[in-house]
Amino acid sequence: MRAWAVTEHGKPLQEIELPTPEPTGAQVLLEVTHAGVCHSDLHIWEGVYDLGSRGELRMADRGMTLPLAMGHEIVGRVVKWGPEAEGHVKAGDHRIVFPWVGCGHCAVCLDERENMCANGRSLGVYQNGGYATHVLATHYKHLIPFDGLEAGLAATYACSGVTVYSAIQKLMPLPADEAIVVVGAGGLGLQAIAVLKALGHRKIVAVDVSDEKLKAARDQGASDAVLSSSDGTTQRIIEAAGGPVLGVIDLVNGTQTARFAFDALRKGGKLVQVGLFGGEMSVPLPLIPIKAVTIQGSYVGSLGELKDVVKLAQGGKIPAIPVTGVPQNQADAALNRLKDGKVTGRLVLVAG
Repeated sequence: MRAWAVTEHGKPLQEIELPTPEPTGAQVLLEVTHAGVCHSDLHIWEGVYDLGSRGELRMADRGMTLPLAMGHEIVGRVVKWGPEAEGHVKAGDHRIVFPWVGCGHCAVCLDERENMCANGRSLGVYQNGGYATHVLATHYKHLIPFDGLEAGLAATYACSGVTVYSAIQKLMPLPADEAIVVVGAGGLGLQAIAVLKALGHRKIVAVDVSDEKLKAARDQGASDAVLSSSDGTTQRIIEAAGGPVLGVIDLVNGTQTARFAFDALRKGGKLVQVGLFGGEMSVPLPLIPIKAVTIQGSYVGSLGELKDVVKLAQGGKIPAIPVTGVPQNQADAALNRLKDGKVTGRLVLVAG
């Protein structure tokens, strides 16, 4: 198979030939038709996470090996399968591939919460993903039909859709007119607004450093938009929300955003941290018990949550985010467009 792979961290992706996997057991081989380009791919490509005063976390230390075909927002057509998948799939089935796979036999994996496995083997991170002509799904149960949905949009649900859905569920239930703040109006942010609208939420405050992205957030359904800057962002959020807030989802999650997001919380509020921008959080510790606030991380989502997102979308409840198709062999250019902040919504690689 051909792959557009990371062969050296931070260097241009290379088109290379890799052995086409042969499925065994419950595995299924698919020909990739669509693969989303996600912001977390930038961290995988660079090979490090910024841990602030604690230095860097290197992907190699977590088990990543090169060359690697990234891409975890995957849609493909079934080509072959192992004997245990017989009767569960057929050639030509067009499916979303759940990428957040674990070891397959620990308690959380057996509970279909593989995204929480301590020994995760996620596609596009620890094994080859969608930036290739073929991908190997580790189990037929990870293949999700998406009848009635456009394939490029459906691919985005495998990461941005399920990620924001899982984060939103950590805030719920909240009244529809209780402000929820969404920090970051990129692909994840627009998806968060879309899912909140699908769930009937009305008061959605989008925060970003870009006027262009804030306009896209309003077009997507945000009720309010706040331009972030080095000073005064917390107060502008509070003014837009009508007071300190109960819920913030930080899809950037850098040193600056974590600070103003925490400061915008009212008593009993919750900050859900999703993004991987990096840095560290410094807060006055007495304020955590005094305000009775919760700080919670949220890592992508489960197989069941992805099925919930697809069902919502198939019911016509999730407004589509902007999706721009890019030829598969232009994966490196697409990644650099994302790095340069020149993307509204989502870029999706499309097979030729």
